[in-house]
Amino acid sequence: AFGQSIARLQQASSAAVTTLLKVMVDSNTPASTKVRAADSVLSHTAKAIELDDIEARLSELERASEASKQMHKT
Repeated sequence: AFGQSIARLQQASSAAVTTLLKVMVDSNTPASTKVRAADSVLSHTAKAIELDDIEARLSELERASEASKQMHKT
């Protein structure tokens, strides 16, 4: 059930980003709301970049660890 909930959240994230972007660029949106939407977009973008970086670094460490194990077996 938890996995299904996560999948639903991931599917809804595209609509959530679309909503934030629409609010951010709508000329009728109050400035304070635009700022909050922009801040949210920037914050989530930064977090996503950090997670991608961590994932890439972890993958590299795992590859290096596996290569080291293979070298010590021979």
